Amino acid sequence: MERLRGLLQRAQELSLGTSQAIYKRVEGTQQGNPEEEEDSGGGSREEGFQPVVHFCPMELRSPEPRGSGARLKTLGSWVAVGRRSTPYLVLTALLIFTGAFLLGYVAFRGSCQACGDAVLVVNEDVNYEPAPDSHQGPLYWRDLQAMFLQFLGEGHVEDTIRETSSRQRASGSAGMAALVQDLRTEFSRQRLDHVWTDTHYVGLQFPDREHPNTLSWVDKAGGDGEQLPLEDPEVYCPYSATGNVTGELVYAHYGRPEDLQELRARGVEPAGHLLLVRVGMVSFAQKVAWAQDFGARGVLIYPDPADLSSDTHKLGLSRHRALYGHVHMGTGDPYTPGFPSFNQTQFPPVQSSGLPRIPAQPISADIASRLLRKLGGPVAPQEWQGHLPESPYRLGPGPTLHLRVNNRRASTPISNIFGCIEGRSEPDHYVVIGAQRDAWGPGAAKSAVGTAILLELVRTVSSMVSKGFRPRRSILFISWDGGDFGNVGSMEWLEGYLSVMHLKAVVYVSLDNAVLGNDKLHAKTSPLLTKLIKSILKQVDSPNRSGQTLYEQAFSSPGGDAQVIQPLPMDSSAYSFTAFAGVPAVEFSFTEDGPVYPYLHTKEDTYENLHAALRGRLPAVAKAVAQLAGQLLIRLSHDHLLPLDFGCYGDVVLRHIGSLNEFSADLKARGLTLQWVYSARGDYIRAAEKLRKEIYSSEENDERLTRMYNVRIMRVEYYFLSQYVSPADSPFRHIFLGHGDHTLDALLDHLRLLRKGDSTRPGDSSPGVAPSLGFQESRFRRQLALLTWTLQGAANALGGDVWNIDNNF
Repeated sequence: MERLRGLLQRAQELSLGTSQAIYKRVEGTQQGNPEEEEDSGGGSREEGFQPVVHFCPMELRSPEPRGSGARLKTLGSWVAVGRRSTPYLVLTALLIFTGAFLLGYVAFRGSCQACGDAVLVVNEDVNYEPAPDSHQGPLYWRDLQAMFLQFLGEGHVEDTIRETSSRQRASGSAGMAALVQDLRTEFSRQRLDHVWTDTHYVGLQFPDREHPNTLSWVDKAGGDGEQLPLEDPEVYCPYSATGNVTGELVYAHYGRPEDLQELRARGVEPAGHLLLVRVGMVSFAQKVAWAQDFGARGVLIYPDPADLSSDTHKLGLSRHRALYGHVHMGTGDPYTPGFPSFNQTQFPPVQSSGLPRIPAQPISADIASRLLRKLGGPVAPQEWQGHLPESPYRLGPGPTLHLRVNNRRASTPISNIFGCIEGRSEPDHYVVIGAQRDAWGPGAAKSAVGTAILLELVRTVSSMVSKGFRPRRSILFISWDGGDFGNVGSMEWLEGYLSVMHLKAVVYVSLDNAVLGNDKLHAKTSPLLTKLIKSILKQVDSPNRSGQTLYEQAFSSPGGDAQVIQPLPMDSSAYSFTAFAGVPAVEFSFTEDGPVYPYLHTKEDTYENLHAALRGRLPAVAKAVAQLAGQLLIRLSHDHLLPLDFGCYGDVVLRHIGSLNEFSADLKARGLTLQWVYSARGDYIRAAEKLRKEIYSSEENDERLTRMYNVRIMRVEYYFLSQYVSPADSPFRHIFLGHGDHTLDALLDHLRLLRKGDSTRPGDSSPGVAPSLGFQESRFRRQLALLTWTLQGAANALGGDVWNIDNNF
């Protein structure tokens, strides 16, 4: 205790000996150099001393021990340095903490089992995407991609192609009815939320077995002479006009408008004659429509060896084979245009304006050779010369022929099969993928490949669902019927649900004609999907070029984008989704580098021939298409924000403006202007940029905002459907892809009449557009109004709510 008391006393003495901090007045310029005073504990003090209080600037001094003057100055310097360094020290500490947190997050991602049931998907556009119904750790984009490839590799696409192509599956047949049941059973075996079938009763045209179509010479007396054998009476053109026609024969190359104009320029008039045209370049329907516009009486269509493989090491089409192809200038049931054929008795008897009024018949190369040898007249241009042996290619006219077409119409039930995986956040938005199921012949390339890939994707995505994957949006798998008659099944479904398609359908992916070769990849698509497709092409390996991606394979050849990315043609099954329903769509197709696959639309389109044409590469190419379509499905169904390039149509309009500008001087001379089109395009670009900025500055986890943005993005394609024409009268209302007087192409065709005068003839305009007698100002003003206000409406819709629209129209 004594020792402790001594220590305490010593401490008290030491404390009394320390200097006390005092305040000293700081005046004027001396504020920056304050003086210090010390008050020693041993100094004299007066009793009762009270300091005088002065209200002046004061400075606080730290206590200093006696005799520490030098050390005090050094310590003061360190204190000043410390004050200046404090913010930097705090910032450094924060940076170290943040870095450590991020490293810890990355190191332990997926190891926290207490984080709840969540599936996280990371891709190029979004950080993550949560899902509520998984019982495992986070699945990142690369993990999800690996899972997809793993399950896809377990399939048997080749076996499915072989089995499907061996089955009889013409629309309305007993074989098709059996296949419908088998596919529906297969769908039901998978982890799909809904499986169903819808049936349409459509008008299809078939050959009349009791009265087959015939082609014969006409003798000098005007009666029928020798009959030319049509080797296969089952090869025909569905929707051809029926009846008998007689006329002299004229060779018209591919039957395009430029070919028919060339005939006229060489003194051969198409009107009043039968036209002999080659397969290729354009569809059968377009050939017949243009022939009709030019006044021809009928059309014979044959496959020229020049358009097929000339390589002796590749298989070629038999000279005795003709090609099948419908000639309806449109899609769907032509006897209920604009309406679904759920029950066609509800509607008055009407016909599509796309049905031809002249007969058409396919013939073989052998019969075409016999016809060409009888032709006289001028020699055909060099580029019109084909490869039929001993057949001088002359223009004609030649001997008179008699064509009889006796096809019959029959009301036929067709069935579409549906399977759906519901989305978890936006179940009312659908990503749709489909494939044609029917085939006129074996149809290995035509529909068996697409059906096999569709079934494989159903199985793969269902397996992913069992492992925790749940898409944000619903995925709809569809097997279509009636495809060989002009995509009848898909079009009738669209007509039945047109009112909701633009509200619910996000994108359509077609698997038809997916594998016709293995050298070149084509993506026939809406501009909205171009950037996303290119992104996915970089993530899929080429099936025939080791070490390259599909992107490197596709874009390494001359032509670049123009060769790979192409607009949707009318004969594509995806065309109606975009041009009729306003849903962006894409159709992928591998083709040969050179002549096309020769067996398409013939009875030789077998599994064996397709396998031989691809030199054993069929399974690899089919798997590459499945990878491409599957990853597209995942991105579109699971990205937080829809990866559609909504600003691209500003560039589309800009490309067309170059064509419009050619006629500015001609219009100005008439007191007309295209200024309103330019202004509408400017408003669209501004609206797109404004939406981009809104999305960029918004809170990513705000579900309400995200849904609002997605709705505006997914309806962009619909905005370009003209609201001023009837879907029943002009079903393809899209101003860039459609057909009719409301389209940009029709406006350009009309403007060209400014430089042709008033002497134009029928056939100068596109099929489906009434021939004009020349440039008409009233028609031009209407066309310009239709185009301008559709484009302006798209700009306003993209701009958002009406109180936020800010345009300079």
